[in-house]
Amino acid sequence: MPQPRRALIVVDVQNDYAGGELPIEFPNVQNSLSCIGSVMDAARTASIPVVVVQNILPPNAPFMADGSSGGAFHEIVASRPYDHYVAKKLPSAFSGTDLEGWLLQHAIDTVTVIGYMTHNCNLSTMLHAFHSGFAVEFLSDASGSVPYENRAGRATAEEIHRVVSVVLQSRFAAVMSTVEWIEMLKLGVAPERDSIFLSNRRARGMAVLA
Repeated sequence: MPQPRRALIVVDVQNDYAGGELPIEFPNVQNSLSCIGSVMDAARTASIPVVVVQNILPPNAPFMADGSSGGAFHEIVASRPYDHYVAKKLPSAFSGTDLEGWLLQHAIDTVTVIGYMTHNCNLSTMLHAFHSGFAVEFLSDASGSVPYENRAGRATAEEIHRVVSVVLQSRFAAVMSTVEWIEMLKLGVAPERDSIFLSNRRARGMAVLA
């Protein structure tokens, strides 16, 4: 079975998410930053191209403002090499950028997504990749979420991160940990993927048919 041609997509690892104006609450941001560094290093060792993505908002934006320290890459990413840089203004790293063209030019068929936030830019990027024909992998401990409260209700960072991860695994991505991904690269095995149907049967306590 031919091995996938992967690219690592490192989404918006910027200072505002680490103690800045939009602090990641779950998983612990220092832990996720450590995982991000480990994944980037493992990708380099495995000759997997690394794409770094930066969200750039207008200079008067309350976070990620163009030219601000909060909008700059965190040192965990800034200190490491990468193969391609993408600046974006919308949640998906594919929207209004050259990302898809670059991936196709390099014959990439699988994208591994890490960075921030699980439920916003990562989710948008993964859904966009899925609908564009790429296989998708998501490393849940190398990402993170913040809590929300609005007229629709309230959700903790843990709830948002967990539920989005479950939904992704049901159809759109292979969700795994950093350790699992690195081990998978070493062994050359495929990640576990799932389906909406089987995920629902398990939740209903029904047997999963072979």
